[in-house]
Amino acid sequence: MTGSEQEQVLRGWFAGRLPDGLFAELLDVTVDREEITVVGRIPEPELGEDASEAEREAAVEGRVAEFRERTRDERIGVAREAERRFGRKVSWGVECGGRRAMYTTLAAPAMTRLRQPERRVLDTLIAGGVARSRSDALAWCVRLVGRNADDWLSDLRESLRHVDEVRAQGPDRA
Repeated sequence: MTGSEQEQVLRGWFAGRLPDGLFAELLDVTVDREEITVVGRIPEPELGEDASEAEREAAVEGRVAEFRERTRDERIGVAREAERRFGRKVSWGVECGGRRAMYTTLAAPAMTRLRQPERRVLDTLIAGGVARSRSDALAWCVRLVGRNADDWLSDLRESLRHVDEVRAQGPDRA
């Protein structure tokens, strides 16, 4: 099964398995080797037109917290079932009022070997107070590249999906 097919299967499974009304809309189901992330839209709190920006932000923050507590048991039940079925941890997130909030996301270790010039980059970030450790500095670098290379990474992921599809059509497919 290709990565694209796997995401489609997971999205379909979650769309069918999530309790009706849990989300106003299922936005994203993303998968990697360790984790499945499920993000849905929840309704914004209704405020008067005269509400300030600070009041709106506080209301969204409150709605996100209320949703998290109210749906905890339902989400845990679905996550346990998905973890048994798909062999990955499940993380949750919501989008409300243009703000995305993630719950219980997994932090997976990534080991690498770096030569001195790369280590010096990380050590400079530590010395500058940007990061507390080389691990934090490396995570900071990955987030920076992810933010600044979204288009390039999207094109690369699309190309990989195409490679998976072509590979699946080959003579050695299982």
